[in-house]
Amino acid sequence: MRDVQIDAIKTYLFLKIACGSRPLWELFSEGYFNTVNVDDLEVTASVRKTLQSNPAALALYEYSTLKNEKGEQVSEKLEKAIITDAANINFVDIFKTIFYDVSYTDYLFSLPMGAGKTYLMAAFIYLDLYFAANEPDNNAFAHNFIIFAPSGLKSSVVPSLKTIQKFNPLWVLPDPAASEIKRMIKFEILDQNKAEKRSNKTKNPNVQKIAAHQPFDQLMGLVAITNAEKVILDRVEVKDGQISLFEQSDDEKDRQANELRNLIGKIPNMSIFIDEVHHASTDEIKLRAVVNDWIKKNCTINSVIGFSGTPYLEKAYPVAISERLNIKSIEIANTVYYYPLIQGIDNFLKRPVVKISNQEYSLQIIENGVRDFLNTYKDKIYEESLTAKLGIYCGKGNCKSAIDYLEEEVFPCVARVAEDYGLDPKETILKFHQGNKNHPILAESKLEFEALDKPFSKIRIVLLVHIGKEGWDCRSLTGVILSQKGDCPTNMVLQTSCRCLRQVEKGKHESALIWLNQFNAEKLNMQLEQQHHISIKEFAQGANKADTEIKRYSRMEYLKLPKMDYYQLKVHYDSIIEENPKIFNPELSDVITPESKLSAIIKIQDFEQRLLDTDVKKEVATDPANYNHWLYDISRESFGMLPVSALREYDEFLRRVFNEITLLKNGVRYFSSAFNIRTINQNIRRLFCEKRDLQTTEEVVPQDSRLLKIENLLSPVFTFEPDSYYPPQDVTEKIILEDKGQLKPDKKAVQMMQLAEETGNMDILQQLKAKYSSHPEKDRSFHYLPYKTDSNFEKVLLEQVLTLASAKKRKLEIYYNGDKALTEFKIRCYKGSGGHKRYIGMYTPDFLIIKRKDGKINKAIIVETKGGLYAKDEVFQSKRAFVEKEFIEINENQAGYPRFKYLYLEDSLPESELITRTVSAIEDFFEEEA
Repeated sequence: MRDVQIDAIKTYLFLKIACGSRPLWELFSEGYFNTVNVDDLEVTASVRKTLQSNPAALALYEYSTLKNEKGEQVSEKLEKAIITDAANINFVDIFKTIFYDVSYTDYLFSLPMGAGKTYLMAAFIYLDLYFAANEPDNNAFAHNFIIFAPSGLKSSVVPSLKTIQKFNPLWVLPDPAASEIKRMIKFEILDQNKAEKRSNKTKNPNVQKIAAHQPFDQLMGLVAITNAEKVILDRVEVKDGQISLFEQSDDEKDRQANELRNLIGKIPNMSIFIDEVHHASTDEIKLRAVVNDWIKKNCTINSVIGFSGTPYLEKAYPVAISERLNIKSIEIANTVYYYPLIQGIDNFLKRPVVKISNQEYSLQIIENGVRDFLNTYKDKIYEESLTAKLGIYCGKGNCKSAIDYLEEEVFPCVARVAEDYGLDPKETILKFHQGNKNHPILAESKLEFEALDKPFSKIRIVLLVHIGKEGWDCRSLTGVILSQKGDCPTNMVLQTSCRCLRQVEKGKHESALIWLNQFNAEKLNMQLEQQHHISIKEFAQGANKADTEIKRYSRMEYLKLPKMDYYQLKVHYDSIIEENPKIFNPELSDVITPESKLSAIIKIQDFEQRLLDTDVKKEVATDPANYNHWLYDISRESFGMLPVSALREYDEFLRRVFNEITLLKNGVRYFSSAFNIRTINQNIRRLFCEKRDLQTTEEVVPQDSRLLKIENLLSPVFTFEPDSYYPPQDVTEKIILEDKGQLKPDKKAVQMMQLAEETGNMDILQQLKAKYSSHPEKDRSFHYLPYKTDSNFEKVLLEQVLTLASAKKRKLEIYYNGDKALTEFKIRCYKGSGGHKRYIGMYTPDFLIIKRKDGKINKAIIVETKGGLYAKDEVFQSKRAFVEKEFIEINENQAGYPRFKYLYLEDSLPESELITRTVSAIEDFFEEEA
């Protein structure tokens, strides 16, 4: 099995065995994945208490502080809301909302096309049955399964079944268990129901298939495969936002559909597998309604396991955190495993070569694309004698329909090109579409289409209309052409372009050709960025670098680099009660404030904006009001922080408020239109809150930090960006050899150098010397190899500083410190003064220019390199101000001499200015060392 499948199986087994196959909202709410040590957080005592006592709060806090793939914090606003308003946040309810308020286990595995999702389903089925057979009473493991093939793909059911049947259980289980479970499995295909001719009534054959497995009590090993849209969701409608299952309908088709759903819902311990979840939309809503109905009636659902190549929603999903904060995400929250598309390239996908044409006419692009394909792949033969094939998707062009355009324009054009390359168009070009009045589909076309991956197929070019955009599994397809807008649905350019990327021969580096017009190229780029966070350039070229291996080494022992000892500011926060809750002595004016009153003023104006009349609308009764219900709403809106019992202690005052904001009409109380009841409720809750002030105490604490956390230095690493590592791998290897004394010229090399010098061949002499030397300044830098820099600017700076005469003269060393995962030297930063300092985060310097004395780091210049784009970032500016002023002053006071200097360099500086500033800082700070 592929690495992507193995990793997904590990995740699946972890969730099944270690987590008991429980819903994600429960696991997060109970802090199952929490890793943060609350004692290390710079938070107030009350927030610390909340995070220590409430695992759901800590889980949400940890999530807010994570970094995304761009290195940005997931949500600073969420972190701030938790710190400042934790008492008013119901963390458990938030996790329920995040995971779509489903009560059952619901996991999504996101794998790109070609990763083998159907085989992965089969592996899950065998593993569940293996554990279920050994522990039949363990509800974590399913006994029976239903697989929903992609809803939009009518022909996807049978291929799914064949793929699962081909799965070899010995890949995941030992014998005899594998063979026993294979014998246990019973497959059923649930087809679209069809009525008999001349009859409105028919028995549902799908019901008969499922009923044949009764009694269900001991049923284990049933695997039903169906098209959810045509079978399970048949006769399910969404109207005005409501789901209707037509359970009380007299219609025969409604009765049959519900009979099947009801019977399936009784299958015990059933796991539902959904292929291509991102098709969902309306079908997803319907399916959730059916699953909820099954759970409500029978409690038979073990889990819902989804599979998708693009784990993103069409619209951002909102989650209310508090009254003042909503967060949104387009990522499907229940994604438990994600394998990026780009990692599949040159692994189990072909490497794409994307060519973009700015030609205006579709046929020009098609002709150029076909010629390019035949020049490259005409003689390409894969294993099993499969020939490389090209798919051309056809829109309607200037014709009445896409089929007309294919038959009357595209086919003649492609046929002429094929003949130029010695190919017979009748044998090598397949026209595949649904047919129309002018161009009926030939009966043999479907057979030829289904046989494209057979060795006897002579087809080299396939012309397509509305077919093969998704779910078409043709490994020998090696090229795709999209020549105009409308060749495929606009939102499916990515899926259509990727049809040709499925790998044919495992372990081989294969390529594929994609030709696009400008419109489709723009859509492809947009969809790659939205769904996979990569560009066309990374999509096409990034794979070329995917196999670059970088070996990394620690040189800490060789350099004998000591820890950096310094002093940090640490601020302790204490919450002081300044004022007791006002509820002890309440006034109506504390609740009925000007902000809580609503006015209804109607102004009448003419077309010239002159005021003609003003009327004040009288207060009227609105919603029915009940005192007990009102108290419950106030408590509920506090998320349990203010119980009804606490409110009832002040019944007399609260009844006064209630009578003030309600009207009595015909013996029934109603809320008055003159008041904003939500604001009134908020004001009441505020009466119960103490007024607090946050006081801080400051402490200067000693610290020593390693410049390399060697346990985090992984080797080897594989990268798409080898140029971001410095020095290059060949220089790195030479440095390590020279450190070990193994980069010395042998006797013959010495003689060659002498001969070159004697004969005046200085170029040859330099080449020979270079072969037996690594880096001239290796003993003044590179505490680990190679450095992974964030920009070319950092690399250039390092090269220049190492060559500066002022640095060499003072025997200064320069070390890269910008990798947060590899260094412990980070500065805790604060903002504010006068006992009100606020923690603003850690600052990690990019470089350190150091001078040793008595085996310790005596002095250091902290060098910050910044791109002009990020220089004005407010958080960075605040951190910079703290380091330049307070941090440096603290350490100078403690050491009795200047320990640190701060040097800020921006990439917008000319090279001469960069060097001048660096030299000036060195000569000024290390003056006595000259």
